[in-house]
Amino acid sequence: MEAGRRRGLSGIVSSLSLLCVILDLQLDGLLGASHAEIEQHLEMGRKLLAAGQLAEALSHYHSAVEGDSKNYLTYYKRAAVFLALGKSKSALPDLTRAIQLKPDFLAARLQRGNILLKQGSAQEAREDFEAVLLGNPGNEEARSQLALTGELERLSEEAQAAYRQRDYQGTVTVMERVIELSPWDPDARELRAACFIELGEPRKAIQDLNPTTKLRNDNRAAFLQLSRLHYSLGEHPDSLSQVRECLKLDQDDQECFSHYKQVKKLSKQLESAEHSISEQRYEDAIEKYEAAMKTEPNVQLYTTRAKERICHCLSRSKRAREAIESCSEAHRRDPRNIFILRDRAEAFILNQEYEKAVEDYQEAREFDAENQEIKEGLERAQKLLKQSQKRDYYKILGVHRNANKQEITKAYRKLAQQWHPDNFQSEGQKKEAEKRFIDIASAKEVLTDPEMRQKFDTGEDPLDPESQQGGGGGGGNPNSWPFEFNPFGSGNFHFKFNYN
Repeated sequence: MEAGRRRGLSGIVSSLSLLCVILDLQLDGLLGASHAEIEQHLEMGRKLLAAGQLAEALSHYHSAVEGDSKNYLTYYKRAAVFLALGKSKSALPDLTRAIQLKPDFLAARLQRGNILLKQGSAQEAREDFEAVLLGNPGNEEARSQLALTGELERLSEEAQAAYRQRDYQGTVTVMERVIELSPWDPDARELRAACFIELGEPRKAIQDLNPTTKLRNDNRAAFLQLSRLHYSLGEHPDSLSQVRECLKLDQDDQECFSHYKQVKKLSKQLESAEHSISEQRYEDAIEKYEAAMKTEPNVQLYTTRAKERICHCLSRSKRAREAIESCSEAHRRDPRNIFILRDRAEAFILNQEYEKAVEDYQEAREFDAENQEIKEGLERAQKLLKQSQKRDYYKILGVHRNANKQEITKAYRKLAQQWHPDNFQSEGQKKEAEKRFIDIASAKEVLTDPEMRQKFDTGEDPLDPESQQGGGGGGGNPNSWPFEFNPFGSGNFHFKFNYN
């Protein structure tokens, strides 16, 4: 049995040996054939590179590098394509590998030095430029770049000293030249961003931090900082987008996750509130904006925005006095906001304070003269003001502009009973009562007819012959109506007026 087992093992070993021999022969064949293929890839790479077809050229250089990992020129040529594609981080390892394979390859050292300088690695760049000058003292580019390296080192030290002394504006001034010399240096941009934050210029900080998320492989700190900056500016969708990028890099990052929960909660409340407004569910929207202010009480931009939208909801839901109060508070917070002025103007109209409505629309128009909604609102408010100086049917009946038909009818009946001509004895009193009663009746006629009420609400009196434009119920001037009129549709009263 043991002998059989040994014979079996011996057979396996023999088979494996034979397989290895076959694989070696196949590999030798492949390697022998690959030289021509490598040359073909290099030739195609050169042609495509010359034609500007960079992605296709890169593909051939990849194949050439895989076929011959000891050819320094192949790495150098692939690095050139990476640089042409703007991928300096990918080019750097190829240049380093080319230099390792051929330490005196000065062209690769010069190219690597240029990349290192742009990345802010001044000491390493200096070593490359000095090596080039050692091998070729007359190389002007290396000499020029070496001088820039010295300037970068000096300015970097100057900027750090200014920052330590909290001279943020001075640091920014110096960093302008530093970043010009080293545009791919994330440290430089992050330092200037920190200064902009201290100087109260978050937009500029965002501009500097955005590139650093690509200049570093894992820059969660930058994503988190960007998220916080957008959040502080009231830009919660952008804030949410940036903090999600942080969590993509590490879902267990506690700082990012904590901030994400806060931004997500606030975003959901604000979006839900706007959805309620779009569906005209103004009470729901007000509750959600009030909740949002509790979620984020420290960033005033969110409170100001919530106050503006609550003002809008109250105005649209025709709660005139509450809207005026809310909009006035919102206006104090954001005096140049034309939408707050618009909504308060509409609340003033509801409250029959037309002069104030005109003032708000005029102020809004000063801030945005081209806004069509503001133009139309001003024209309507001016018409209503002019109309109120003649005859205001709402005031005649003593009802608000948002009164419903039932409220209007109730007010009409009460006033009609009060100004019944038979309640008065003298001829003068009867004439005054008739005049008042006609005004009351015409107010009821206009305000209970949807079409005529709509005309009146836009500044046109449908019973005024001067404002008639081809029709509109009521006919002529109600002060000279030569007809018999029944003021109550219910038939409870019947008056016959004698106009002599």
